[in-house]
Amino acid sequence: MSSKKFIVEVEPAIEAKDGRPSMGPVYRSVFAKDGFPAPIEGLDSCWDVFRLSVEKYPDNQMLGTRELVNGKHGPYVWLTYKQVYEKVVRVGNAIRACGVQPGGRCGIYGANCAEWVMSMEACNAHGLYCVPLYDTLGAGAVEFIICHAEVTIAFVEEKKIPELLKTFPAAGECLKTIVSFAKVTPEQKEQVENLGLAIHAWDEFLSLGDEKPFDLPLKKKSDICTIMYTSGTTGDPKGVLISNNSIVTLIAGVRRLLGSANESLDTHDVYLSFLPLAHIFDRVIEECFINHGASIGFWRGDVKLLIEDIGELKPTIFCAVPRVLDRIYSGLQQKIAAGGFLKRNLFNLAYNYKLHNMKGGLKHAEASPLSDKIVFSKVKQGLGGNVRIILSGAAPLAPHVEAYLKVVACSHVLQGYGLTETCAGTFVSLPNEMDMLGTVGPPVPNLDARLESVPEMNYDALSSKPQGEICIRGDVLFSGYYKREDLTKEVLVDGWFHTGDIGEWQPDGSMKIIDRKKNIFKLSQGEYVAVENLENVYGLVSDIDSVWIYGNSFESCLVAVVNPNKQAVERYAETINISGDFESLCENPKIKEYILGELTRIGKEKKLKGFEFVKAVHLDPVPFDMERDLLTPTFKKKRPQMLKYYKDVIDNMYKTVNKK
Repeated sequence: MSSKKFIVEVEPAIEAKDGRPSMGPVYRSVFAKDGFPAPIEGLDSCWDVFRLSVEKYPDNQMLGTRELVNGKHGPYVWLTYKQVYEKVVRVGNAIRACGVQPGGRCGIYGANCAEWVMSMEACNAHGLYCVPLYDTLGAGAVEFIICHAEVTIAFVEEKKIPELLKTFPAAGECLKTIVSFAKVTPEQKEQVENLGLAIHAWDEFLSLGDEKPFDLPLKKKSDICTIMYTSGTTGDPKGVLISNNSIVTLIAGVRRLLGSANESLDTHDVYLSFLPLAHIFDRVIEECFINHGASIGFWRGDVKLLIEDIGELKPTIFCAVPRVLDRIYSGLQQKIAAGGFLKRNLFNLAYNYKLHNMKGGLKHAEASPLSDKIVFSKVKQGLGGNVRIILSGAAPLAPHVEAYLKVVACSHVLQGYGLTETCAGTFVSLPNEMDMLGTVGPPVPNLDARLESVPEMNYDALSSKPQGEICIRGDVLFSGYYKREDLTKEVLVDGWFHTGDIGEWQPDGSMKIIDRKKNIFKLSQGEYVAVENLENVYGLVSDIDSVWIYGNSFESCLVAVVNPNKQAVERYAETINISGDFESLCENPKIKEYILGELTRIGKEKKLKGFEFVKAVHLDPVPFDMERDLLTPTFKKKRPQMLKYYKDVIDNMYKTVNKK
């Protein structure tokens, strides 16, 4: 192990007292050992980020879209910073002409596109709260957000208009104006006007403000620029209030981090925008790109065409979620397997040689230039040929995929960790540090981090291997949950935000995420699953006595272990002429199929989301019990013990599911 250390201690640990758990020392990035980066002069709000780049780089390409030409998508067509600015001014005036005042709430609903960014910048210009609406939070979420945030005007992708109209009449209490990113059909116009609202096509809307320019209000750092709703463990989505200061602080931190690693962004950088702008990860990356006068190209909205968009755009920075990188990994694996004996051996030889050298401390570009030239350059070309950083976020990337891409992609593969509440980037691994594999790296140089012990889970922040709940302090933090002071007080204690994730400091100052404090986890595509909630839904099936649901962030679906009801199973077996005792019936594929069918039926009835459906079951005839240490004395499930006990069963279920 190298003795490098990427963090410095700034405050000592605190012992446990008065029922409060102990807290480990406070650390910050070594790149901030002499203090956090100073605020960038004149950069007080998200509007300044854009405005200053328009002044500095008016003719740089800013937003690119592949336009349909004779039914085929052509090359990227670009708007410059100045052209975007001119449109944003018109959008802003039009919003104000509709009677929306500074501090008003503006919804944006749809896939990433130039109109999305222009609507967002118009909000930034006029001190409006930008409220992204998105439907992965479930059927009622869009309606909930509109009503909760009191959204008065909404910008909507053309094909999402029917979805938006489903939120009426409830949403009609607040929402008065709908603006399509493109066209509006005569039927839609009639339908909306019957509801007492106004609806506009994009071009027509822009002209509403042409006669009357509005003055831009003064904007302060502490002003809220966006309310991002995130899925809570239970209950309704929470509106996370993000201030201008959070975002400009983050931009300064990323600048310092990339500069310290000799990977600064500049005007020549190109970014592929496909992760949803409705989430903080993509939003802050795009703010960083805009801050540097760099270019953002939008994907066509189809995952199957993503590699084609990459080839056309040739991005330099590629941000992705593990699910996309897993796809790229398995695609490469298949290509190599199909490549014949000689090619395969050459690839493996080059791979092992380069990996060995990288582990020995060589930078990826120096580890084996010959292998890069002969073998790996093809992989780099597959990602357009210009990618220098691949950044993975939103869920953990499997170490074998991370290691593989670090070698074959001829670029840095970094893993980051953050939450909406911490304005995304909180920890990120560093270029050319192979020891950081499987970790999320050290803290970003604009915040403090510490661990808090979780005695009930046996995590001790003061032990020689410090483990505990990750807590964050700094200007990047959110300003609270909108209209939910109660929830804010639960997670923000003495300036420290409690993330709910359990981490373990590594000797070099990297953080490894090892667990989740509450019973909520993410699947590989980054979707949150509130497991207790789901178990309550599936528990409504009368033919089962108990159900334990399992998933993790390396798999894209859920599996379950069920204690079926003995009478019910025997009754069903009779109707389909299967004989045998209860144990053997629990092994029978037909019975398993029946129970899975029942779970699916109730899932549909309760309108669960696609990823919340269980894809395989194991039937245990013996009820979960204290004897096997699967339950607490109050009959709560001991999830870590259940995982240990059913590990082989779980592995087999995933093997069969993944074969399909």
